[in-house]
Order: sequence, then structure tokens, then C-alpha cells
Amino acid sequence: MVPNFSPGSFSTTAQPPQFQDPSLSFPARVLDPKMISACFPPVETPVPPRPLASQAPIPPPPPPPPPHSPDLAFPPSPSSLQAPIPPPPPLPPPSIATGAAPPHVFGLEKSHLLKETLEKAGPVPGSREDVKRLLKLHKDRFRSDLQWILFCADLPSFIQEGPQCGLVALWMASTLLAPRSGIPLERLMQMAVERGYSAQGEMFSVADMGRLAQEALGCQAELLCGGLGGPNRDRVLHHLVAGHPLLVPYDEDFNHEPCQKKGHKAHWAVSTGVLLGVQGVPSPGYAEDPELPGLFHPMPGTPCQPPALPDEGSAGTVYLLSKQGKSWHYQLWDYNQVRDSNLQLTGFSPSRAADGREYVVPAGGVRAGLCGQALLLTPQDSSH
Repeated sequence: MVPNFSPGSFSTTAQPPQFQDPSLSFPARVLDPKMISACFPPVETPVPPRPLASQAPIPPPPPPPPPHSPDLAFPPSPSSLQAPIPPPPPLPPPSIATGAAPPHVFGLEKSHLLKETLEKAGPVPGSREDVKRLLKLHKDRFRSDLQWILFCADLPSFIQEGPQCGLVALWMASTLLAPRSGIPLERLMQMAVERGYSAQGEMFSVADMGRLAQEALGCQAELLCGGLGGPNRDRVLHHLVAGHPLLVPYDEDFNHEPCQKKGHKAHWAVSTGVLLGVQGVPSPGYAEDPELPGLFHPMPGTPCQPPALPDEGSAGTVYLLSKQGKSWHYQLWDYNQVRDSNLQLTGFSPSRAADGREYVVPAGGVRAGLCGQALLLTPQDSSH
């Protein structure tokens, strides 16, 4: 559910649905035993013609095989009685192994198509321009009785290839945690596979994601359990106001928004921004947006007092700005919508369980690995 912005206040456009390739299987054809007979009429030995005086005698052809040969399921063809079948060509030499082959990642074809489509749609928007576009799009759905403060750290976009949503979310977050290291996504993938966290890029454990983040990025990782509500809510909001990333698993709907599918559509997102609806904006330190009246931003380089957080029971007052690996754009989600989706991740997708592919799922399944959990990431030298 998205805010109720009226003209003085501030949803996401629906993204195209995803498609999955059906797996096909065909029954093997079984021959009726009545249609196969081991008895065939014997082939009569031809009588050689009488040789002429000027002609050398013609030797008779070789005798046919016995009619009840156990090695033949069908009678020999006439050509097989006249000339021997040449031997098959030799097999090609085995290829020389140059090293261990990388794991096969399913879904790459679909991901490449998605990436090509998005690239043809236009240039990747800058973070600030994309956020401004998003807020203008939703300005009529925000509550007009509140003032709004936006905290948002710039974040690059990255389109995933295969089931890499968690690793892509971590890579995007890494730009705020270790921007100088510039760790490539391929390295995160390699580390996840080598340490047994993943088979082909999937991450079904928030705890494993935290261990990977600490090792690969040298950052601090705090594992939240018990959901995004209650006492964890203020912890998450203060973390985002300070400009640090939140990694959160949720069920993804057709338009990438959070939904409730019992974990069958489990996906990862990274949140680096929050939009707060407050009764009054503390001063100094905040400036009103010239294009969106009622929206305020922290002034760069100016100390500002953090605002009082909205009450948890006050609907439509907190929104997360998030990105995930299937779109270039920011998404604006109601905080309670994300909280509820994260809290019902309990089952493994039946379609994945039946697709014959390998996935690394922790003991206790999706419920133990993802349900009600999130990851707060901060740079190693941060006091927050």
C-alpha cells in the first residue's frame, strides 16, 4: 500500500511480469512385443550362373546368417548381404582440460534478454534524477497533513544474471561500504560458491550473507531477527537516516514490489533511503525542495537534528527507497508492506524444488534462513 499524497504531498510503475520456462518431458515409446518377431523366412542361396568360356567364374555370394540369430532383432537389409558396412570414423580426441568449469547458472538467457531490453529503453538514470522522477510520480498519493523528509544515499544499478539477486544487492551496497575496493560481482559469486553458501548465485541465508559481506567487503554486518517491526523498526530507520544500506529478503510480485507468497517468490533488495512523514521539520539543517513543496532534504555539509520517527501505528508515514536486480530504477515501498512480506518467508518454491537444479538451502529451510531477518551493513570505521 502506497501513501495518500494529495496535491500538497507525494507508487511505482508496474514492471512487466516475469516468465518461467516450463520443463517438458515425453514418455518413452515402447514397442509391442507382438510387432517384433525373431523368425524370418530363410534367404535362399542363389545359384551361380554357368561360366562362359571367355568369362572367369563368378564366385557365389557369402551365405546369409542363420534365421534365428540371437544378435539380430530385425532381418538384414539386402545391401548388408552384398557389401560389408565400413567401420565408423574414429572418435575425436578428448579435449584438454584447462581448469575446473564454472558452475552452470540457470536463467542467464532470460536475464540477458531483460538487460538488453532495459538498455534499449534508454540511458540509466542518475540516482538523484531517478528519485526525483519517482517522487513526482507519486506526489498526489502522499498525505497532505504531513511534511516529508527524504534521506537517500546514491546507489548504482545492476541487472542480475540468473538467481543472483542477493549477490547483486550486496554488490550495490558495497559501493557505500568499500567504494575504493571495487570488488567485482564475479568475485562475490566465486566466494559464495567456494564457501558453500550458494550453488549458482542464490542466497537463502541472511546469516551467510552477513558472513560473506564481512569477509569480502571488510564491513560490519548486524543480523536482525524477529522482523522489521517492534524494537527493530527504530533500529532500521536510524540506520537508513545515517546513510547506511539495509539488505532485506522479501517475496517479489510481478512489478517487483513486496507481496505475500509464503516464500515461493523469495527475492533480495537493498534499501538506502527512507521517506518520513512528520508533523514538523526540525531546523536548521533542512531545505525545502523547489519542485515539490512539502518535501525537505538534509542540507549537505550542514549538521541537522534527526527528526522524531513516526509512530509504528501511524499508517502511510514511512517509505523505503530500494533497488533490486531486475530494474534500473528505485522503488518506493510502504515500510509495513516490506515488513509483512519479510515476515512470511516460510517455504521453498515448489517449482524450484521440482526443476532438478541445485540450490543451497540451510538446515531448517527458508523459514530458518530468511524469515523475519534482515542485514544492517556499515563501513568498518563507522561509529554507527
